Amino acid sequence: MARSTSHDLRVFHPMEIVMPESQSHHNVLLARLREHLQEERYGRCASRNYPSDARRFLRYLAHRGQSIESVAPADIDRYVNGLRRRRDRRALPAAWRRAHRAAIQMLLRLVHGRWPPEIAPTGADEIAEQELVNGYDAWMVELRGLSASTRERARDEARLLLRWLRDHRTSLALLSVAQLDAYIAARGTSMRRTSKVTMISTLRGVLRYLYGCGLMPVDLAGAIEGPPIYALEGIPSTIRREDIERALEAARRDHSPLGRRDYAIMMLLSTYGLRAGEIARLCLSDIDWRHERLHIRHVKTGACSELPLLRGPADALLDYLKYARPKTTVREVFLRALAPYRPLCRGGAIYATVGRRLQAVDVSLTGKRGAHVFRHSRAASLLSGGVSIKVIGDVLGHRSEQSTAVYLKLATAELRAVALDLPGVSQ
Repeated sequence: MARSTSHDLRVFHPMEIVMPESQSHHNVLLARLREHLQEERYGRCASRNYPSDARRFLRYLAHRGQSIESVAPADIDRYVNGLRRRRDRRALPAAWRRAHRAAIQMLLRLVHGRWPPEIAPTGADEIAEQELVNGYDAWMVELRGLSASTRERARDEARLLLRWLRDHRTSLALLSVAQLDAYIAARGTSMRRTSKVTMISTLRGVLRYLYGCGLMPVDLAGAIEGPPIYALEGIPSTIRREDIERALEAARRDHSPLGRRDYAIMMLLSTYGLRAGEIARLCLSDIDWRHERLHIRHVKTGACSELPLLRGPADALLDYLKYARPKTTVREVFLRALAPYRPLCRGGAIYATVGRRLQAVDVSLTGKRGAHVFRHSRAASLLSGGVSIKVIGDVLGHRSEQSTAVYLKLATAELRAVALDLPGVSQ
């Protein structure tokens, strides 16, 4: 069953709707919904059921005397939870309710341009907090040139701090070190040590901005400390080569569009040790078939690499492009397997792909379970093959040898070979 997405859609122009509450208005909406389903190449089931479910919801609104432009998320919940079977008046199964909700949300995105709508701040405090966060974001762009992901994390941290202050009936001007410690303790209850370090580092940036704007009388950024993180502290998670081969072979035997896509993704992961985001952002123009090269944009460092297009990954990519990739104008290589055929969302979809394929062959990992285990395993195999740290760093797209040095801890056999016997120790 096709599921809806959160992508923005074309909003109706007011001139297209002459009588908002008339039957003709509903017909225009339903016609646009059918057109969108056809444009996005949804399957026959969704193309048949979505307009029918949307028509039923429009009749419900007409009976209540409510316009579709005034619908709120609570209205959808009330409607979907009240749906009953016609023959026995029992509640609809959960899967059917999800299908009705997906059809309604798609219709509402056609009307509003996006759904769910952004909740605008209402009270004076909320409006002031939103203005402060917007100013902080503009400062991060203009004066620091931070990336979108970094700014998003910083904005979220600023909102959480301001909300905590509001809930505890205090203000930035009265914020003390003890209150700041209480906030950090509440935030870090379920965090790992590395996550706490990231959170505190982000919070320091928020506090420096607030002090620089004159909203805090004292700069408290230097008053907070996070847990210590030591260089080369943790051992990277890895996966055995035989387990990788099992997962690859299982994916290779799956000739469905999803199987061909997953096999190509896993071949890139296991061969080059790419990051999940680098695979998600790989475009058709990045594959140089004539010169047998791959152009990789490293998401973490911003650098670009040219890698040789080896036979295994090349065959997997070609098989996916010829027999499984949907026909679309999108330039990213890897797309959703179901309509709407859009690029995979960052690295999360790659993480899910790896987890699903490893679980299918009964491979369980104790550490990290995402695409990074393939990256760690590739580094370990290169180390065991005697490849230098510099070359491994070039393959993985590291900016410095210090980043690659972390993987030295994976070469336990090589380290044992150079270890010296301790004097006076009996065997």
